Amino acid sequence: MLRPGCPGCDSIAGVTAESRPALPADLLFTGGVVYRGPGRDRVSGSVSTPVPEPLEVAVRDGVIVAVDADLAAWRGPHTEVVDLAGGMLHAGFVDAHIHPIQGGLERLGCDLSAGSTLDDYVRIITDFARTNPPRGCDASRAWITGGGWSMSAFAGGTPSAAELDAIEPIRPVFLYNRDHHGAWANSAALALAGITAETPDPADGRIERLADGSPQGTLHEGAAALVAAVAPTPSPDDEYAALLEAQRYAHSLGITGWQDAIVGDYFGASDTALVYRRALAEGRLTVDVVGALWWDRSRGVEQVADLVAKREAHANELGSASRGADGGARPAPFRLSAVKIMADGVVENGTAAMLEPYLGEFGEGEHPRGIAFVGGQALTDAVVALDAAGFSAHIHVIGDRAARDALDAFEAAAAANGWAARPATDARRHRPAHRPFASILHAGGGSDDEAAGADARPRLCAGSDWPVSTPDPWQAIHVAVTRALPEDDPEHDPEPLLAHEALTLAEALAAYTAGSAFINGRGPGDAAPAGIIAVGAVADLAATDRDPFDGPAASIHTTTNVGTWVAGRRVY
Repeated sequence: MLRPGCPGCDSIAGVTAESRPALPADLLFTGGVVYRGPGRDRVSGSVSTPVPEPLEVAVRDGVIVAVDADLAAWRGPHTEVVDLAGGMLHAGFVDAHIHPIQGGLERLGCDLSAGSTLDDYVRIITDFARTNPPRGCDASRAWITGGGWSMSAFAGGTPSAAELDAIEPIRPVFLYNRDHHGAWANSAALALAGITAETPDPADGRIERLADGSPQGTLHEGAAALVAAVAPTPSPDDEYAALLEAQRYAHSLGITGWQDAIVGDYFGASDTALVYRRALAEGRLTVDVVGALWWDRSRGVEQVADLVAKREAHANELGSASRGADGGARPAPFRLSAVKIMADGVVENGTAAMLEPYLGEFGEGEHPRGIAFVGGQALTDAVVALDAAGFSAHIHVIGDRAARDALDAFEAAAAANGWAARPATDARRHRPAHRPFASILHAGGGSDDEAAGADARPRLCAGSDWPVSTPDPWQAIHVAVTRALPEDDPEHDPEPLLAHEALTLAEALAAYTAGSAFINGRGPGDAAPAGIIAVGAVADLAATDRDPFDGPAASIHTTTNVGTWVAGRRVY
C-alpha cells in the first residue's frame, strides 16, 4: 500500500494502491503511458529500464495519491478524468536557468527570435516599426527595442548600424542578440548614447569599430550598457505584462517551475522581485519560482549582508504567502534563495575566460584569454560567504578558466563550511550554469531518494536561458540526445557535435524535471517534492501528444505538450 507523504516508496516493482480509497480522486489520468522519473524504472528480473509504463495516476488536493495500472476505484461522481489519448504523462518541466521577464518583454517587443537571416530581420523590424509608430511626446515609443538576432546571420557575428539605418534611419533602434552578451544599434541610438570614435571601451566590454575607429554598430558585453543607459526602461506595468506572457508561454510548453537567473538590481534595471510579488498578491503567479539575486561584480563579499537583508525583507513583506499554500509545509511560491554570479562572458565575442589564448583576432586583442568578471580568489571568497549565509550559488561559467575557478570555489566552500556534515536535504545547492545540461554540486550529496554521502555523483539539471534560446524543453532534449539540431532547422549539421557526450532520453528528461526541481528545493525528501510522479509528490504534471520513447531519436523534437497542471490545477 502506498501512503501520501511517502515520495519514493513506489520506486520498487509492483506499484499498488488502496483498493477502496476513503475519498475519490479529484483528477484521474488514464489512456496513455506514464514516465514516473529517475529511480522509478520498470523492473523485469534483474533488468531495470527507464521507460514509460501504461499506468494511471490519481490526484487529490493537488497531491498524487495513487499510481497503478487500474485506478477505477478512485473514480467518483466529481472526478475529472483526463484521457491521455495514447500520449505520455510526466512531471512538469522545471527550467533551471531562464530570464522570463526579459523573454516576455522581447515577445511583446520587436522579437527577432523567429528569424535566422538578415532578410528575416529586415522584414520583422519593418513590420514592427509600421505597426508600432511613435505617439505624441512619448519618447519610449520612438525607440524600437527587443532582440533575438543570431550572430551566425552576419559576417563575423557583427551586424552594422548601416544595415539598421537602411531600415529605420530616424528612430533609435537597439536590439540584443540571442545570448544577450551583445547588442545591435543604429546610428541614432549610438548618437543618443554619445558613442564616437573617441569613446573608450568599458572594462567589461568592447565597442566594435570601423577602420576609422568609429562605432560599427555591434556592442559587446558592458558596451551595450552605454546605449541601455539612454534607452527607455520598461515600466512596472510593462514588466508585469511580460511576466504573465512568459508564464503563459512556459505553461504551454509543459513548464511548471523555473529559476529566474537574475532578480534584483542588474545594470540599473528595476528590481523584478517586485513584479513577482505583485503577481503573487493578485493571485496570478502559477509557476513555482526561485529567484537568483544579482551579484554586483564591482563589489566584493561586503555585499552579502545586503543580499541577506533583501532575502529577509522579501520574506517579511510576503508574510504568510512566503510560507506556501499550506502555511508552512510547502516552500514559498516565490523565494529568493540563490545568488547569480557572472564569472565570465561568452566565446562568441571573446569574453569567455580561457586557460589558453584565443586563436585569431580575439587572441591578438587586449584580452587574449577573455575576461574573468569574477574569478580566482574573488570568486572563491564570494561562494564561501554566500554558502555560509545560506544561499545557493548560481554561477555563469562558459570558458574553461571560469569553470575551473567555480569548481575551486565550491571545493573551498566545502572545506570551510563543513559540507560533509550536512544532510542530503540541505537547501544549499550550488551549480555552474551553462555547462551542457549543467551538473549540480549539492552541499550534502545524496542520490535521488536516499542520502549517499559526500561522494555522491552530481545531479544533472537543465535550463534554456530563454530568451537566449528556445524555452521548449523538447527541443533542448532533442539536442541533448542527438547532439544535433533537428533536420528541418536552418542551422542543422548532419555531423553530431561531440556525439560521445550524448544523453539518453531518460537522462535528459530526468534532468529537465527531477534534476531541476531538486536545485529549486523540491527534490525527494524536500517539502512538496516535484519533478517525479510518485505518491506524495505535488501534482505538477505535463502531458504530451505522443510517447517520445516510442520512435527514433530524430523525432524527439516533434513531441508537443498538450496539457499542464500545477498542484493538480490545469493551467494549459
